[in-house]
Amino acid sequence: MAGLHFEQFEPGHVFRHAVTRTVTEMDNTLFSVMTLNMQPLHLDAHFSEKTEFGQRLVNSLFTLGLVIGISVTDTTLGTTIANLGMSDIRFPKPVFHGDTLRVETEVVSVRASGSRPNAGIVEFEHRGYNHRDELVCVCRRSAFMKRLPAEEARP
Repeated sequence: MAGLHFEQFEPGHVFRHAVTRTVTEMDNTLFSVMTLNMQPLHLDAHFSEKTEFGQRLVNSLFTLGLVIGISVTDTTLGTTIANLGMSDIRFPKPVFHGDTLRVETEVVSVRASGSRPNAGIVEFEHRGYNHRDELVCVCRRSAFMKRLPAEEARP
């Protein structure tokens, strides 16, 4: 399924993505090691047992990537020119091994590009929740999106 073009996004629309994903110990360990993040909160079970969490935390950048990744099929698959930026990234609750995440994406704003008539900018807010319906990740993302070809854009 292809993603949507600029003209197909409306501010206020909320996508409730059907795909969910259970985060595993391997996900967390592999991502942390691949990105050279040796934080013992992600990798050391004995260290983490002594923290306020009592267990290892999933790397927050993995969580962010997963939350945005889950949204792609329904929104921007093949229609993104580039990500322009991410802001207001928050992690209100930790993610642990075994948590299953679901995502919803709200279209915050849309505006045509002033310099490229074949593109527009869509601002999304991605929200990730665990299986206990706790908000675990929020991110605003601006994406440079393809517009529909002229012949398809006409009513």
